[in-house]
Amino acid sequence: MSEERPEVELFVKAGSDGQSIGNCPFSQRLFMVLWLKGVTFNVTTVDMKRKPDILKDLAPGAQPPFLLYGTEVKTDTNKIEEFLEETLCPPKYPRLAARNPESNTAGLDVFSKFSAYIKNSNPQMNDNLEKGLLKALKKLDDYLSSPLPDEIDENSADDVTSSSAPSWTVRSSLWPTATCCPSSTSSKWCVRSFEVSPSLAR
Repeated sequence: MSEERPEVELFVKAGSDGQSIGNCPFSQRLFMVLWLKGVTFNVTTVDMKRKPDILKDLAPGAQPPFLLYGTEVKTDTNKIEEFLEETLCPPKYPRLAARNPESNTAGLDVFSKFSAYIKNSNPQMNDNLEKGLLKALKKLDDYLSSPLPDEIDENSADDVTSSSAPSWTVRSSLWPTATCCPSSTSSKWCVRSFEVSPSLAR
C-alpha cells in the first residue's frame, strides 16, 4: 500500500485582475518546482487588497508565495524549495536541485539588486544601487567563469582560467524608471484556486 501524500497548496500573488497568477518571480519559481516534481497541487492566487481572514490566520504577516503542505505552513521561499526537494525526493519524484550547492547562491542577489536599481526614484541613490548591482553581477560572472573541480581535466594543456569574461556595465538610460514601471507593492489579495495535475506536469 502506497504512502498517502499530504495535500499541497501553493499561495501566490495574483495578477492585476486579482485572479490570474501574477508576475512574482518567487511565486513562479515555486510553481515550476512543484510542476516539475509531477505532483498534484492546488494553487490559490492572493489579492493583497482584500486579505481574507483565512489567510491572516494561516500566515499572519507573510507575503505570498507560501506553501501549505498538509497542516504545515512554509513562508520562506528558499526554505520552501529546500523542503520540497527533501520531501518530494527520488525515486518517486525527480531531483531538481543543482549538483553543486554553490550554484544555488551564485546569483542569489541579482534580482533584488536589479529591482532596487530600476525602481529607484531618488537620483542620489543611483550610484550606490548601481555598484550593488554590478557587485552581484560580478559574483555571478566569477562563478560562471571558474570551472568546478570536477570540470578540470588535469591532462589538458588548456588554460582553465577565463581571460575573455565580459565586462559588465549598466546603461540606465535604456531601462524603465520607477515612473513608468510602478512598484509591485500594489498587488492585491483574493482567493482563487485551481488544481495542477501530474498529467499536465510532464
